[in-house]
Amino acid sequence: CDVKTPDGKPYELDMRGVLKEAIAYAKERGISCDFGTEFEFYLFKLDEDGNKTDVLCDEAGYMDVAPKDKGENVRREICLAIEEMGLCPERSHHEEGFGQNEIDFRYSDALSSADHAVIFKNAAETIAYKNGFYASFDPKPVENQPGSGLHINVSVNDKDGKDVFESFVAGVLEYVRDMTLVFNPTESSFERLGKMKAPKKITCGKEDRTALIRFPATKGEKRFELRSPDGDANVYLAYALLIYAGVSGVEKGLRLEDKEYGELPSSLEEAKRAFTNSEFIKERLSKKVVEAVLLRE
Repeated sequence: CDVKTPDGKPYELDMRGVLKEAIAYAKERGISCDFGTEFEFYLFKLDEDGNKTDVLCDEAGYMDVAPKDKGENVRREICLAIEEMGLCPERSHHEEGFGQNEIDFRYSDALSSADHAVIFKNAAETIAYKNGFYASFDPKPVENQPGSGLHINVSVNDKDGKDVFESFVAGVLEYVRDMTLVFNPTESSFERLGKMKAPKKITCGKEDRTALIRFPATKGEKRFELRSPDGDANVYLAYALLIYAGVSGVEKGLRLEDKEYGELPSSLEEAKRAFTNSEFIKERLSKKVVEAVLLRE
């Protein structure tokens, strides 16, 4: 839904509205984007009173199946439910960590994709609870297990048919440090980055699952996967900033050069400093939105 003030004006802190503004900004410049999300999450058992425990649902590993994989039926039920709600689930499997799962659904335009991400999280949490589990999208809920990411896939289209993909990606790389606070908004976020395939260095690579930006093997399409965000991110705001950064790269004619982009911030405080001091952020987000992001607990 859209949030409005009592006099009918758009509410400034409605992040869905912020995304709609970014979409319009890109459209004025002849650019549109499709987004797809890949959510990783852990399933913890509930006690007899329905409270979360520290006991994971299984000790299965990557792509394991039943009987080792005890989240299979929950994932299936989630997929069936979100399909009835208009989403198109494409992949569902056990991830590397004990009790860790992944469900991916079909890409769509930016606004629909962000809406679908919110719907998915709510559906996953509700259905997991119904089955006696707690679905945790926390970036690092278990110390000695892989963290959970929210991998964002983006494809870029230009109305005049120009190849703007490289410049768009270069724009994301240029400003990713400034945007990290939105992609990784909690202390737990930084316990994940740099460990067990979660990226730390600002790099890109073809089919490289340790790179910040990965170019998947695809047929007839160009897309990239940003692997640093996690499930605590506000998807609407994350998409908006990705659009602004990419369009900026196109307008400036940036190229993917053989240069050092450095590393992502190492802590929440460092991410806040990068966000606060960024001219890019100040240009694209209102002062109230910036303050709201910085005040998030």
